[in-house]
This record gives sequence, structure tokens and C-alpha cells, in this order.
Amino acid sequence: MSRRSGRLLKRTENAPGPKGKVTKQSNRKKIQPLSKLQCEQNQLILEGAAKPCVLETFEKGVGVDCDAVLTSPSSLIRPSPLPHLGWGSPEDVWLKMVGREQNYRHSKSFMQKHPTIQPRMRSILLDWLIEVSEAYTLHRQTFYLAQDYFDRFMLTQNNIEKGMLQLIGITCLFIAAKMEEASPPKLSQMAYMTAGTYYEEEIIQMEIIILKALHWNLCPETAVSWLKLYFQMASMNSDSDLLQPQFPQEAYVKMALLLDLCILNINSLDFEYCVLAASVLSHFIGLKTAEKVSGLSKDIIQLCVNWMAPFVESVGLFGRATLRDFVGIKKEDRHNIQTHTDYLTMLEDVSQKEVNRQFLTPPNSTEKTCTR
Repeated sequence: MSRRSGRLLKRTENAPGPKGKVTKQSNRKKIQPLSKLQCEQNQLILEGAAKPCVLETFEKGVGVDCDAVLTSPSSLIRPSPLPHLGWGSPEDVWLKMVGREQNYRHSKSFMQKHPTIQPRMRSILLDWLIEVSEAYTLHRQTFYLAQDYFDRFMLTQNNIEKGMLQLIGITCLFIAAKMEEASPPKLSQMAYMTAGTYYEEEIIQMEIIILKALHWNLCPETAVSWLKLYFQMASMNSDSDLLQPQFPQEAYVKMALLLDLCILNINSLDFEYCVLAASVLSHFIGLKTAEKVSGLSKDIIQLCVNWMAPFVESVGLFGRATLRDFVGIKKEDRHNIQTHTDYLTMLEDVSQKEVNRQFLTPPNSTEKTCTR
């Protein structure tokens, strides 16, 4: 999959910048490198580096098939909510989607394998990847693929140093762009976004390591793909075509903002992507509708809905989810472009709300209810 350049050792300071700009914010400030996640010294994460982290790789052919179909009893409990499809069996399509959800496993337990990495570092990294995605007008699915690759890759490794996170993150986005985008950014452009912190060769070598660690399984059902499907089904009428967008773009952008904020929190990995998407939908159009279009039970969704409540409050206070126009992007596709906002501020607000809920102030004695 790699597109190797003949000048891998060349610095990328003069590499071309983003391929498109937001028309409403043409004076957008230049994206800075992720300095908070870099080592104190600019060490190479290649052979010969001082005390390199051990990156585990696996033999080709090991692992699950990208399109493997889940046949366990759990998948049979969840009947297909898909409408009639003129191009295939809704039961077969649904079974394959649910199978991918089960085969592509993710877990926040990877943090235990990397003592020097804190949950906030993941949040900062993903927030930066969202910003890079906006700068190159990449699709939302591209970012969510990169997020999935990152979390699954970290689960396969041990003792990754925090200085490697930016290299791993930009490489995951590079792979995701080649999977999803019709015209993905060039390798030189990805290196350029790190402000010369990494060579093109380093990204190429990290790409090979990640692909082997993931066994080349690169097509999960992401949280945003579930959200888009659920909202599409909820907006359809009996004569609608599933492949033709039916939902209002403005509402979808607001839902995607909430999902972005949630996915930046490490605890989102406690839930399956389909459950996260259903919970987002329930906060906007109701739990019953979310149950119907997702095929999930109320008990499964409700747990995530409760966890998501402070995120909904923060989005209401700080969120700015507006539909924007992009150069070179058709109007019917603009809602699919990943956009960035001040997610880190909202995460801080969410953290404070969670602390307040854990240490609730008892009422004054005059406010206590007297019982006799």
C-alpha cells in the first residue's frame, strides 16, 4: 500500500500545505506540531536510537479476515433492522457489519501496557489528528479509521514511549487516508504537518510496523459509520433508498460533534462503536428510535446514554456545530468533512462535571426532608 518516494531522507519543510481551505476561515492559523507529546529530545524512533521502544510485529496471515462473518450466538440475538435492499440481503449485510464490530476489538486496557502514557495524551493526539483532518478536508470516516488503527495498534504493543505517539498517530491517519480518500494527502504533506519533526522515511517504516501489527485488517465499522447508518434509517420513509442521503446535514453535524468529543475520552473504549453511535442518536431523537434502528436493547444503550450525559451538557455550553463550505467539496458532501473545534476545553468541562458528581455536596440541614 505504501507509496514510496525516491527522496525519503529529504526534509519536508517546503512540502505543500493543505489541499483545501475553509472559505469562512481563510485566515486560519497554522497547525503546530504536537509538542506536548514529543520527547524532550528529538530522538529518531528507528534502529540506532537510544533505548528504542520494542515494537512487536506479527507474521503475515495471522489474525481474522477483514470481512469475516460473526457466527456466534450473540449476533443471532440482534436481528437486522435494515430495510429491504434491492442490491442484497439485509440479513447478510447486517450480519457482516455486526461481525466486523466483534472481530475488530478495542479496549482502554492498552494504557496498562504503556506506563509513561496518560489518557490525556491520547486525547491531545486525537484532537490534533482532527485538526490535521480539517486542514486537508479529509472525511470523518478517515479520522475514525485512524483512531481505530491507533487504539488497536497500541493494544498490540508494550512500553511505547510518549515521544512516539505523534509518529504513530500521523502514520495511522496516513494509512486511513489511503483507505478512504479519493485523493489522499501525499507522504510529504503528512511529514510537513509535523513541522519537520519526522522524516518521510520514519512514517514509511512506522506504516509497515502498524500494518503488520494489525494483520492488514483495515476495514472496521467505525463509530461514525454506525451513526450515519442509524440516522439514515431513522430519517427514511417506506419509499426511500438506503444509499441516498435522507437526513438533514445540520443535525448530522451536531451529532458528529458529540461523537467526536466522546471518542476523545479514553472511557469511550468501554463501549462498542455501535453502542456509542446509538447513544448519540438517542440524545437527539429518542431512545426508542435508537433501539429500533440499532437492534440494540434498552439496557445496553441506557448505560452508555448515562455515561454520555456530561458530554451532552458540555456540547450545549461550548459546542459550535455549524455546517460549513469547503473549497473543492460539493455541498452534498460537506457534512462528511471532519471539522475541529475546542474539544480539549469541553473535555476539561466534562472531567469537572464527573468530579462534581462523585463528590456531591450534601444539602444544608434546613433543606433536609424531615421524616416522622
